Amino acid sequence: MTTQYWEENLFWIPLQWFAAEDEGRTEQPTEQKIQKAREEGKVAKSPDLTSAVVLLLPIGLIFLASGYFFSTLHEMLMFYLTRVADGALENKLFDPNPFFGYLARLSVPILVVALSAGVLGNVLQVGFLFTTKPITPDFSRIVPKFGQFFQRALFSAEAAFNLGKSLLKVLVIALIAYLNILAAWPRMVHLMDLPFAQGAGYIGSTGLMIVLQGAVALLLLSVPDYMFQRWRHTESLMMSREEVKEERKQSEGDPLVKSRLREKMRQILRQNLTATVPKATVVVTNPTHFACALEWNSLTMTAPMLTAKGEDLMAQRIKEIARENGVPVVENKPLARSLYYSVNVGDEIPEEYWEVVVRILVAIQQKTEKSQEAVG
Repeated sequence: MTTQYWEENLFWIPLQWFAAEDEGRTEQPTEQKIQKAREEGKVAKSPDLTSAVVLLLPIGLIFLASGYFFSTLHEMLMFYLTRVADGALENKLFDPNPFFGYLARLSVPILVVALSAGVLGNVLQVGFLFTTKPITPDFSRIVPKFGQFFQRALFSAEAAFNLGKSLLKVLVIALIAYLNILAAWPRMVHLMDLPFAQGAGYIGSTGLMIVLQGAVALLLLSVPDYMFQRWRHTESLMMSREEVKEERKQSEGDPLVKSRLREKMRQILRQNLTATVPKATVVVTNPTHFACALEWNSLTMTAPMLTAKGEDLMAQRIKEIARENGVPVVENKPLARSLYYSVNVGDEIPEEYWEVVVRILVAIQQKTEKSQEAVG
């Protein structure tokens, strides 16, 4: 089921009560704003979900390892009852070290699981996040705004939702306790006829079952609360159109400045073309989309060099400069396309293109020689 399904069908309070449209914020938050809020510790998180996990896992540990905890408690009880019978307490021979040993054996497993559950509950909701901004002192909040506080805490739709949520949790837990006690009542009235250990075990198992079922119920109830917190978080980050435009302008730059930079780059490129294309030995074309200028000097180069290249309008400009300066223009579609995409300006052409380029250069040389002979 999607988040939209929960938002539309699960909440009994209309979400329009919490909408941000009334404040002029109608645009979805951008990734930049979401990331900035995350860095500040503002994330979608349900405290109820974390509390439910912290309650459920330690209770589950006690339920699964009840034999270990019962035997440890029995061992501790017998240890101290034996010391009382021997008069160790009266003679001030009591050693406190065993007490701390039993305390560690009983509490450390539960504390470790509870701590791990708290970390797990937060990681499942917001992922791995560490920031100190939420605990950084904010001196602007030294003077409390009691009016806003009481309005939000007592007289707002969010307060009504939290009140309804709390009442629902109390009713669910009360119902679970009532049903379990009702089922166990016929046997509870005869506990006086049972041995002490058996009666205490039955009461303990009944109480543990109530707590375990209550923890599961709280976990289930925290799921819609988490979905609500996600929706509420998104609503709090909603932006106005002016904010979106301003953020886009800051991230992408002023359009006027960008256009000026592009024009400057075109001027620099045109200046480079007028300097490099006239020195080229040949210009290979597509013929309309690509143009690549090659320079070859057998005395200083080991392979022809790509001195200029362009696409569309720039290709037309390269051919124009070449014709103005008497540089041969040769049409070879595969070669022009390959050189444009695979060779950078200022690099020698790869060996795989040597044979084709040599043929072009030889043809140009032969044509030049024939022209000279005709003139002579």
